[in-house]
Amino acid sequence: MKVTTQLQDQVDQAISEIELKTDAEVICILAPQSDDYYYIPTLWAALIALFSPILLVFTHYWGHLNTILLFQLGVFIFVWLLFRWPPILRHIIPKNVRYWRASNMARRQFLENKLHQTKDGSGVLIFVSAQESYVEILTDWGVAEKISDEQWQSIVLAFVQHVKNNQVQEGFQECIHSCGKLLADHYPATSNKNELSNKLVVL
Repeated sequence: MKVTTQLQDQVDQAISEIELKTDAEVICILAPQSDDYYYIPTLWAALIALFSPILLVFTHYWGHLNTILLFQLGVFIFVWLLFRWPPILRHIIPKNVRYWRASNMARRQFLENKLHQTKDGSGVLIFVSAQESYVEILTDWGVAEKISDEQWQSIVLAFVQHVKNNQVQEGFQECIHSCGKLLADHYPATSNKNELSNKLVVL
C-alpha cells in the first residue's frame, strides 16, 4: 500500500496535539502485512499434489510411475503459483493465523520502539497491519492502570472498519483523536515532555 507524505504529516501533527493534553507517549506503526505467508501456499500445493493422482482414476489412465510423478509435480507448481496470487492468498490464510502473526509483530514493535522504557510506563502503541485488517492498541503499565483494554475496544473496532474500507488515513485521524480524548480524561498531562518521536513508523 502507498503511504503518502500527507498521511505521515497528519499523524505527526495529530500525535503532537494530543500529547499536549496527556503524559502518554504515543507511537503509530503501519505494517503493509505481518508475514508473507508463503508457507501456506506450499502446504496446500503439497497436499493437493499428493492426492492429485486420484484424478487419473476418472480418466482411466495411470501410465508409468514417472508420468504420475510428473503430473504431481505439475499440479504442485500450478497450485503453488495460483495460491500465491494475493487475492487468493488472502482467502486461504486462516483468520487465527493472520491475527496471531499481526499480534506478534505488534508486541515486537512495542519493544523495538522502546515504548516499554518510557518514564512512568506511559507508552501507547497504535499498531495497524493492513493486509490482515488488524488494529491493536498496546499500553505500558502506567497507562494500563488508568485505562482498561475494554475502553480501547470501540476505537479499535472503528479503525478496523476503516482499514477494511481502504481508508487508512481517515482511520488514523479518527483513532488518534479518540485516543487523545480518552488519554486526556484518564491520563492527563502533568509535565511537558516528549520522549519518543511522533513520526508514523512504516514497516
